[in-house]
Amino acid sequence: MDKKKNTNREVKKKNRNEVFRYICRNGMVSNPDISYALKLSLPTTTQITKELVERGLVDETGEMESTGGRRAKALAVSEDAGKAVGLDITKNHISLVLTELTGRIVKYERIFLPYAARDDYYLEVNQKIALFLQDGGCDRENILGIGISFPGIMDLEKELVADSHVLGVNDLPFSSVSRFFPYPCHFLNDANAGAYAEGIRSENRNRFFYLSLSNTVGGAVYSDGKLEQGRNFRCGEVGHMTVVPDGKVCYCGKYGCLDAYCAAKCLIDGRVEDFFERLQQGEEEAARLWEEYTSYLAIAVNNIHMVLDCDIVLGGYVGSCMGESVQDIRDKVSKRNTFEEDTSFIRTCRHKTGAAALGASLKVAETFMEQV
Repeated sequence: MDKKKNTNREVKKKNRNEVFRYICRNGMVSNPDISYALKLSLPTTTQITKELVERGLVDETGEMESTGGRRAKALAVSEDAGKAVGLDITKNHISLVLTELTGRIVKYERIFLPYAARDDYYLEVNQKIALFLQDGGCDRENILGIGISFPGIMDLEKELVADSHVLGVNDLPFSSVSRFFPYPCHFLNDANAGAYAEGIRSENRNRFFYLSLSNTVGGAVYSDGKLEQGRNFRCGEVGHMTVVPDGKVCYCGKYGCLDAYCAAKCLIDGRVEDFFERLQQGEEEAARLWEEYTSYLAIAVNNIHMVLDCDIVLGGYVGSCMGESVQDIRDKVSKRNTFEEDTSFIRTCRHKTGAAALGASLKVAETFMEQV
């Protein structure tokens, strides 16, 4: 009998979770909309939305347009249901994003703040967040949590940043960071966060590989709403894929890694946007660098596609700026690909600014939704 009660409770929670998630993702909806989309009976749907309204998570916002009969009540996520903060920590900057549960970005800001593994750094970050929220007109009580993106390998079992060469830290416990913030904290690798932003609110739920081309090269496998982590939480670490045997030295100490050939600094020691402006203007040196860069990148993209047989999304600083220049990569991959000439599986990222911070914020929102 207890087992049956627990099963019924689990089913009710699952249905409630799916209904709330549907409302969050679709804006203004009605009970019939929800019932049809989720294949739930209308009485069940109506009971669930009534509970959500009573809990202050959903508001009745009027009536939907008439389709010939009685107008259905319009339902939407309550503005008081909570908001999420995303924090992306890099070597020289922090990026902050504030989002609603719907995924709408309320505010974004990038701040110059060189990383230092000291208490005063995190205290300053906390102050920056407080000012950021104040400027965004958001009360502290309305924050559901902070998603924190780090460049490095995150051990989710031991709850620590296992290795971040860029920041110069190893075995950094999550708790030694979260203690500086008065909110629940959720930690992600930067490439995973970028992939999460790309996939979690997308209509297309298919599997894809997110290739992050920033100060370092990283990657993540996203499949059916989830990130694949790997046994040692290193799934997608293609920055250390060998593309040139005994080639250039990588920061890891090995030779010929993709990172040594396709990090953003291989194109320019500065703003990547400036490089692509020079490329579009026909500057000879920029064209030479791009030719070399895309030759190595095409090797990596083709190898990843051969192994995973899925779309490849180019993100990070380079992926977000390349625009139509992605065709140069497609052309080179097409020449290498054994099985297909159509390289439309290669595309640039949807989110061009602050993708890692956004993904970290959406992770907080999704975690909250799972608990409703």
